[in-house]
Amino acid sequence: MASSMNLDLVNVRLPMRDEEHLYQLSVRDGIWTRIHRQEAGAVLPDSISMEAWSPGNAEDMAVIDLEGKILLPGFVDSHMHLDKSFSLTSVENISGTLEEAVRNYSQASPAFTKEEIKSRIVRSALQALSFGTTHIRTHLDFNLRASREVALRTVEAALEAKAMLAPFMTLQLFPMVPYNLDSLDIGVIEEALRMGVDGIGGAPHLSLTAQEDIDRIFGLAKKFDLPIDLHCDETDDPQMRTVEHIALRTKAEGYAGRVTVDHLCALASMTDADAHGIIERMTEAGLKAVSLPAVNLYLQGRRDRFPVRRGVTRLQEIWQAGIPIAVASDNIHDPFHPFGRGDLLQIALIGSYAAHMGRPADLRTLLRMMTDVPATVLGLTEYGIEPGNQANFVILDGGSPEELFTLLPERRWVFSQGGWRRSPSSKAQWHDKELSAFWKNASETVSFRKQELARGSVVSDG
Repeated sequence: MASSMNLDLVNVRLPMRDEEHLYQLSVRDGIWTRIHRQEAGAVLPDSISMEAWSPGNAEDMAVIDLEGKILLPGFVDSHMHLDKSFSLTSVENISGTLEEAVRNYSQASPAFTKEEIKSRIVRSALQALSFGTTHIRTHLDFNLRASREVALRTVEAALEAKAMLAPFMTLQLFPMVPYNLDSLDIGVIEEALRMGVDGIGGAPHLSLTAQEDIDRIFGLAKKFDLPIDLHCDETDDPQMRTVEHIALRTKAEGYAGRVTVDHLCALASMTDADAHGIIERMTEAGLKAVSLPAVNLYLQGRRDRFPVRRGVTRLQEIWQAGIPIAVASDNIHDPFHPFGRGDLLQIALIGSYAAHMGRPADLRTLLRMMTDVPATVLGLTEYGIEPGNQANFVILDGGSPEELFTLLPERRWVFSQGGWRRSPSSKAQWHDKELSAFWKNASETVSFRKQELARGSVVSDG
């Protein structure tokens, strides 16, 4: 193999394509060129096991044998706050409520330097990359009430971090337009939108003039021809329904497919009749959606006595309505969420608990909610394992979706932007030979798959 950009991978499992066969894949100059189905029972000579291979010892024209490991397109995290990550040491949240998190971070943000903000973005983005995320949309704090300089500092830091990481992964930047817009200098917001960001965000449900703010945001988006991505109804209050006005404006402005609504926690507190009516209007408007299960479970229901509302939106019902809905990480170790690590597989598992999505078909849906669905949310082109697309992918040390969600394998090989970006250490071993034998025999008897697939050779395109 002359370059890490040129690869031949064999005995690959592609659960989002076909779980009954193994595949051979080829990458040339960072582009998928061949995706062929293999015949069971055949032998592939001149290959080296993924376990024995590393980018540093690759031989020219080597064929890498995945031995049945799963390969997925690079994960897409459609909603993060990279600039806030790892700020919990500076900004606490004693009550654990969204309101205190917003208040405390707003008070603390003027003291953060651009270098500190950029370092947070880089660290958390690379941490996500290490788990297999190759594309991220991050919402940026824009504290215009503190000062113009404070607001633009975060945008400048994010643009610098995006450029720094561009050879390795892609970031989309969506500054959050402050709420109660009538009291603010719109000129500074327009200045930020001219700096090269990718869209416009905000949280109008926090505003005293929510509908007016939504209208202003649509006006700004149209003026700069930018997509919109809004935090929406992140509350336990079933009467909070800004999503209805967002749907109305989306239809009126001809913005179908360019508006994303996130959180949608209020839907979880409504009656079925009310929620289904809103979901129908979302469908008609062509909205996209994102659920943040980990952070919503942590923040919502704080003022309830049992039974406690948990705030995760109606994930299954939105999906069944035909609305593209993704799961995403949101926050990492900040006043909004003290945990998290940027691992979308972990987030999808939390979503499965919250939404009661544990059937085999549900697990396959969850894989889509962290790959091709958020790719649609981000408007990515050339995404996915198809000839002609960019080869951004992650190989996981598991052979079925059931195994991935049960074990959350730490061992992952990440390929992004034309090169290997992360490879795991060698597989952990038992120190005791007897225990090792017990484990080997038991693992061969008890499998996550009903029938193991044999290794094979290429027989046809798939």
